[in-house]
Amino acid sequence: MQDLQDVSGLRSYGVTVGSPGAARGLKEIAREHALLPLRIFLGVTFVYAGIDKLMTDGFFRASGPDSIGEMMRGVRDSSAIPALVDLALKNPGAFGYAIAFGEIAVGIGTLIGLWARLAALGGALISLSLWLTVSWQVEPYYFGNDLAYLMAWLPLLLAGAAAFSVDALRASRRRRIT
Repeated sequence: MQDLQDVSGLRSYGVTVGSPGAARGLKEIAREHALLPLRIFLGVTFVYAGIDKLMTDGFFRASGPDSIGEMMRGVRDSSAIPALVDLALKNPGAFGYAIAFGEIAVGIGTLIGLWARLAALGGALISLSLWLTVSWQVEPYYFGNDLAYLMAWLPLLLAGAAAFSVDALRASRRRRIT
């Protein structure tokens, strides 16, 4: 019985076990791994976006070219929630660092599948805040990428990281212990 539990635990984080009773159909394998390309895309994109902010000269300044302060002042009057922009403008540098490190944390959590639903919630909240502030005025609305990112986070928020994830590995270990 323990061997059967070990096999099912291995499957949950992407390991296919080659015994006659463990044969699975292509549809089952595809369903299990369906969100993996989305996880990789969002994870890499958010890590890159955070690092890009950290590497951009002047991004964390209150004013000047490429600064978050100038960007926030530029979108304040066209944003859905000007009060949110005003809050960010009280300390643009700190807000910029929060976004950059938040993007990196969300990206890494998503890539390795560690607290995947929490990472997806963080990604969704970052995307929502950017949509309501930075890309709110984009017309037609579907040209604004932050709304698409928000929608992309929702499946990961609902499903978590089923395959090739630290979460699945931890869950299988918990099942073996009990």
